[in-house]
Amino acid sequence: MGLNRALVEEAAKKSGLLWLDLPGLPQPRAAWHVWHDGSAYVLTGGEGEQPLPGLPESAHVTVILRSKDKGGRLVSFVAEAEQVEPGTELWDEVTPILAKERLNAATHEGQVEAWATESWIIRLTPTDEVVEASEGYATVRPVPTPATTAGPPPRLFGGKRRAVDR
Repeated sequence: MGLNRALVEEAAKKSGLLWLDLPGLPQPRAAWHVWHDGSAYVLTGGEGEQPLPGLPESAHVTVILRSKDKGGRLVSFVAEAEQVEPGTELWDEVTPILAKERLNAATHEGQVEAWATESWIIRLTPTDEVVEASEGYATVRPVPTPATTAGPPPRLFGGKRRAVDR
C-alpha cells in the first residue's frame, strides 16, 4: 500500500505540528512546520529555535502526522530530509513563509539573517514508504523544558468557572 499523498497534505496543512522520530532519541519529538509545495519545512538550531538533534545530519526521517480534531496519530511515513541552503532560490522562497508563521520569536528583526548563520531549514519530502504505528506513540509526552509560567494563574472573582474542554 502506497502513501496517500492527499491525506498527508491535508493533515500537514491543518496542523502546524508534526512529530519526528529522530535518531538517538527515545521518543518522537514535536516540531512546528510549514507545509509548502508538497514538503514540510522545519527550522532547527540557533538561539531560541526548536532543538531537533540529529535532523540536520539525517538523510531520511520518520514523520508522524496527527489528527487536528482528536490529536491521535493519523499517518506515519518516511521523508527525505534535505537542508535548504542560504542564498538559494528555495531559501528565498521559503524563509518569508517560515518567518510569517514564526509567531513567538523573541524578535522578528534580522530573523532570516540569523537563520542563515545559526540555524538549519530542513525540507521534509514524503517518500512512498508508509510506517506502521508504533506502540509508544500514544504515550509520547513533551520533552522536559526549563520554561515555566510567569506566575500564578489569574484569579477570577464573582464569575462562573468554565467547564473543562474535552
